Amino acid sequence: MDAQLFFQAEMPRGEIYPIAAGRAGVLSTRSPDKTTPNEDAAALVPRNGHAGILVVADGMGGLPAGEQASSLAVRELLRRIEEAPAEDPSLRVAILDGLERANRAVSELGVGAGTTMAIAEIQGRTVRPYHVGDSMILVVGQRGKIKLQTVSHSPVGYAVESGLLDETEAMNHADRHLVSNMLGAADMRIEVGSTIELARYDTLLLASDGLFDNLHLHEIVERIRKGPLEKVISILAEYCRDRMQGGRDGQPSKPDDLTFIAFRC
Repeated sequence: MDAQLFFQAEMPRGEIYPIAAGRAGVLSTRSPDKTTPNEDAAALVPRNGHAGILVVADGMGGLPAGEQASSLAVRELLRRIEEAPAEDPSLRVAILDGLERANRAVSELGVGAGTTMAIAEIQGRTVRPYHVGDSMILVVGQRGKIKLQTVSHSPVGYAVESGLLDETEAMNHADRHLVSNMLGAADMRIEVGSTIELARYDTLLLASDGLFDNLHLHEIVERIRKGPLEKVISILAEYCRDRMQGGRDGQPSKPDDLTFIAFRC
């Protein structure tokens, strides 16, 4: 399979692709309240029959050229992955170099653009997460156990991690939209997680904040932990769209571009 790229996408429903040792469901669409392009980007990059990377990037809203920043960053990463020696099973060096290249390329746009990026490197049943910004990576077991959750690079994300805010307070916080780390910044930093072994029915999820700002974590976990992959991505998209369009009293509602990838071995 060639790399699948999703730039300025308008996907009414998710699409399923084989990659590495499993299948990935992808959905990317712009916010329901805007006419400008979708600033998110995503990619599925196969390496061989047992390896590949999943990528979600969220061009920073409120900054210039968000859609250009996210797609440029993904292309720079992909270019470096393609340069990696075929006989080298690890993609870690290529991913880190690709992120550095992407950071320079976004910065060199010269307009103050920025983008987040979340990457999952898959080697057989092993996953290693990399991220810059507040696009999140989760691994959830069939019974709902959270086996991996990245920490958003934002003041609110750090406050939740330290116990100063709970999830509900964080979703309603005035500074929820602030991000303290992104591609395109002089002080960009890359967080690399430890490897995790996926069990048979585990679900790996990468998503922009369009998902996590509209569904509580427990709602996401409940909807991805079981059922066919096609149903998982359909239900996530349906609930997010409902919330973005107003939802019900007391429920979060933040119209935003929505992009996510759900993977199972």
